[in-house]
Amino acid sequence: MNAIFTRTSVRQFEEREVEPEKIEQLLKAGFAAPSALNECPWEFYVVTNKGTLATLSKTSQYARPVANAPVAIVICYNTSTLKSLDFVDINCAIAAENIWLEMEELELGGVFMAVKPFEARVEFVTKVLNLPENIIPFGIMPLGYPKNKRQQKERFNAERVHYIN
Repeated sequence: MNAIFTRTSVRQFEEREVEPEKIEQLLKAGFAAPSALNECPWEFYVVTNKGTLATLSKTSQYARPVANAPVAIVICYNTSTLKSLDFVDINCAIAAENIWLEMEELELGGVFMAVKPFEARVEFVTKVLNLPENIIPFGIMPLGYPKNKRQQKERFNAERVHYIN
């Protein structure tokens, strides 16, 4: 999968809408993620309203790109369906990575903005989206067509690989 080696964080987007079928493909990628205990705890909120995107961009100092994105996917989890809280963050992170890799395949770009584990961010996003008590926001992924695309830096470091024979 080439997307692993070409994906970069994108924070600036063209003023161009993302096609509904591409958004659906991103969501399918998120739903295809593996999860511990097969809980699949995620729920995805797709935000295209400019006012809501502008408000979500105030979630933290790092969330500013949300305001200029044509769409953001807010990854949440449903506590009423969980058997355990132990794996929920890992499960949601895997779903986010699936979405991110599919973005690259679809020639889109985006970035992940952490909501969890910051309680103030969780409360802010919950209020903005009017989420029920059992739905906890995990992260925000603003996305769209990249204004400019840079090349991924080589990150392989053989000194940090240890073989145990």
